[in-house]
Amino acid sequence: MNRRRFVREATGAVLGAGMLSGCSPPRSNGVVVGAKNFTEQVVLGELLAQAMESLGEKVERRFYLAGSYIAHQALISGRIDAYVEYTGTALSAVLKQPVDRDAARVLATIRRLYRGRYGVRVAEPLGFENTFAMVVRAGDADRLKLTMLSDVAAVAGKLRLGVGYEFEERADGLRGLEAAYGLHFAGTPRVMDLGLLYRALGAQQVDIVSGNSTDGAIRGMGLRVLADDRHYFPPYQAVPLVREDALRRHPALQRALDALAGKINEEQMQAMNHAVEGEHRDPADVAREFLRGLVGRD
Repeated sequence: MNRRRFVREATGAVLGAGMLSGCSPPRSNGVVVGAKNFTEQVVLGELLAQAMESLGEKVERRFYLAGSYIAHQALISGRIDAYVEYTGTALSAVLKQPVDRDAARVLATIRRLYRGRYGVRVAEPLGFENTFAMVVRAGDADRLKLTMLSDVAAVAGKLRLGVGYEFEERADGLRGLEAAYGLHFAGTPRVMDLGLLYRALGAQQVDIVSGNSTDGAIRGMGLRVLADDRHYFPPYQAVPLVREDALRRHPALQRALDALAGKINEEQMQAMNHAVEGEHRDPADVAREFLRGLVGRD
């Protein structure tokens, strides 16, 4: 998915290309954790790294990899040992399988293919999805009684739509959504960069936008995500991908994964993303605070 970027794509591309080149640094004796180049990924990378460090493991961070292709190549080549991917992205973008909207079946499929092809284990999901989401202002949701996407059909003709470039074009994007829910929005959709969608929503230039379900702006601006009650969007559960040989070398790695399994919900991920993007906090500090909270709850 075309998600928000923590640093510019070009920076990630340079770093990612360097990782796969002959000039890459030598293999670490510890666990090497990777992350793609947007806020959520960096926070998740820190969560994995710090959970392992708390168990006495030496961890090296190789973050800001330019997208799923670079992260995948780094994983299967052994340049990194683990990173967090999203099940729908793994299924279609990495493994080149048909879109499937059944979450359990998608998880089972990617587990089988990653292990068989690459010797990579798909760990237990972290507890949240980062999927496409249709987002409205809270006041409009209350006034128009919108809680689910099926509620939108009756008022869509009055709503101005804003979408990202990718959402307008991809198979599980706008055209399919309109067909699935019988939506006919006012005028022509405004197409813009994802970073501008929430600004346009806040400025009353559009009334409903296609974002991502864990975007920090949702929490920061007090927006509402409409439930996908017909399950149109494919599942995008966050799951750690880990090399089997790394699990054998570092037994504490599995304990760290178990400690995070099912522990992060959508609202918590939104809050962590907002802390970095909206409050300009360091991702490592945000992850550390979340992990301290986990220990307190346990």
